[in-house]
Amino acid sequence: MKVRAAVFASGGGSNFQALLDHQEAEGAWEIVLLVSNRESAGALGRARAVGMTTEVVKTDGRVAADVAQDTLSILAKYSVDLILLAGYLRLVPEAVVARYPQRILNIHPALLPAFGGAGMYGMNVHRAVIDSGKLESGATVHFVDEEYDRGSILAQQRVPVNSGDTPEELARRVLEVEHRLYSEAVDHLCKAILAERKPTLMTLPQEKR
Repeated sequence: MKVRAAVFASGGGSNFQALLDHQEAEGAWEIVLLVSNRESAGALGRARAVGMTTEVVKTDGRVAADVAQDTLSILAKYSVDLILLAGYLRLVPEAVVARYPQRILNIHPALLPAFGGAGMYGMNVHRAVIDSGKLESGATVHFVDEEYDRGSILAQQRVPVNSGDTPEELARRVLEVEHRLYSEAVDHLCKAILAERKPTLMTLPQEKR
């Protein structure tokens, strides 16, 4: 028995690819669906290249209730147990969060609760970290609730901010951690789901400079 996961992505899908590459035939979970809100998302191409089912649920100019209805219908169609956000740049509708309590994960490129919230994604985060003078950043895997980046934390890993770092340099090192951390966190959660127990907080060492 496996946990059936859907990945939601709005962009190129590098975290989706890392999850796809990590899943194992004998593992606790499998990705059965890629959902995007953008028909031009690169993640759709990655999914189709390996024969994975894809769906597009447009969000621009639509009310949340309609987006939620379409999303829940698709998730039910494919018997999805777990949702993994991978660069999904929209707030998940409340009705979807309510239907999947503690079953929606997101990866964020900073140490939440710092540098989170609306507008804090991609290079915006890394610029803010450097401008703040902080000596470390990192990646956070957290459960998704009704607000951006406020759900309980499942896993974090710290990444030093080096003297003279540009946002692009910091982003590259954090992304390397994201790719490993997200997959390990999904393993951790899905083993707990199958064992019908609450997952514990993962603790990981700081990345070396």
